[in-house]
Amino acid sequence: MTNPLLQLQSQGQSVWYDNIDRAQLASGAFQKMLEADGILGVTANPTIFEKSISAGHSYDEQMQALIKAGKSTNEIYEELVIQDIRTVADLLRPIYDRTEGKDGYVSLEVSPELANNTEGTIAEAERFWNLVQRPNLMIKIPATPAGIPAIYETLRKGINVNITLIFSLQSYSEVADAYLRALEDRNGEGKDISRLASVASFFVSRVDTLVDKLLEDKIKAGGEASLKELEGKAAIANARLVYQDFKKFFNTPRFETLRHAGAHVQRPLWASTSTKNPAYRDVLYAEELIGPDTVDTMPLDTINNFRDHGVARNTIENDIDGAKKSLDALEQQGIHYDEITKQLQDEGVQKFVDSFHQLFDGIEKKKQALKEQVAD
Repeated sequence: MTNPLLQLQSQGQSVWYDNIDRAQLASGAFQKMLEADGILGVTANPTIFEKSISAGHSYDEQMQALIKAGKSTNEIYEELVIQDIRTVADLLRPIYDRTEGKDGYVSLEVSPELANNTEGTIAEAERFWNLVQRPNLMIKIPATPAGIPAIYETLRKGINVNITLIFSLQSYSEVADAYLRALEDRNGEGKDISRLASVASFFVSRVDTLVDKLLEDKIKAGGEASLKELEGKAAIANARLVYQDFKKFFNTPRFETLRHAGAHVQRPLWASTSTKNPAYRDVLYAEELIGPDTVDTMPLDTINNFRDHGVARNTIENDIDGAKKSLDALEQQGIHYDEITKQLQDEGVQKFVDSFHQLFDGIEKKKQALKEQVAD
């Protein structure tokens, strides 16, 4: 039987892996995913690195060497992460070359503590870019108000950017415009834009998690039972409307000029596509957001589930009128789109900050444990 993950490529969608695990890199399991499942890129975030570094013993040997060298916790974190990023980038490099810079990327996120610091974000993005020294690196920057000018400036410098924590149509509009302006400015300066890449990472399942809770609260407070029909609708509706905006942005004379100069479209990337609600199909978001010029970054469980029983068919433009009606119905019930998306972005930044702190705490604990082993 044909692997459904491989069939997604015929629909114009690239699957990236939302995880970095040094044990998988060492065992060859990651390379097997590239070959058997057609994985074309990798994303990571502070939460992923926190889990990877804290679990098991894959990092112990390198950590011991760094501790002996007198490295600080921050220096240890960066050395561990950058080694993984370089390893993954090198494994993905054949894909990057084969696709002429469309796929084959690995993402490294600037500190989430810089989410409201434009200049700090730009400086860290440039520092990471120079440290890793791989053309198939993407620097992840959140689409916060301070992040938008940092995204523009980082792209203008010729650094690939994965824009993260996008929830609203307004944020997406600002992100796409920042990308187009950066391309225009570089092209106007006579600089190459054919290998500048960016994806706009739109978070999906978190929208339903919040909206469904608000709907349940209204039902419990005496609201109409028919509100139940709106559950599980907001996230897919939101993403499908984003795709409509994507088509508008990248089918204009403005972009056509850039395309002739070699520019790539900035593809929407569906993040947070694991299904959180056990009442929903476990590949719900993966199946309902398939279409040309999109990326779906999947965690391991979603990859395994889609390989087993996913259906690859073009769905991204199904029932656009229904998508608009779903969001309008929520608005009529007092569940306001702008408030929801702002709350989700604020919470998303805080979750990454918390994971960042947990990661540093985990490194500190590992440092202590390894020091005690040496002492014994």
